[in-house]
Amino acid sequence: MRSDLKARAGDRLVIHAHRLGEHERDAEILETLGPDGGPPFRVRWSDSGEETLHFPGSDAAVERPARRAKAAH
Repeated sequence: MRSDLKARAGDRLVIHAHRLGEHERDAEILETLGPDGGPPFRVRWSDSGEETLHFPGSDAAVERPARRAKAAH
């Protein structure tokens, strides 16, 4: 579990693919349960709508909605 990730409700958790041909997964962060916005996170996965408790590893990144909108331009 990564303790350096910080998030807030509404941010996106992105899990990067491990192998060629795999897709990234992403989820909306619903709640942070660690100290100061750290993991674990309660998330809703975009591909399934399932809500789970997630302990992110080194393949995870947090994106704030404003950052994603700027990257699209």
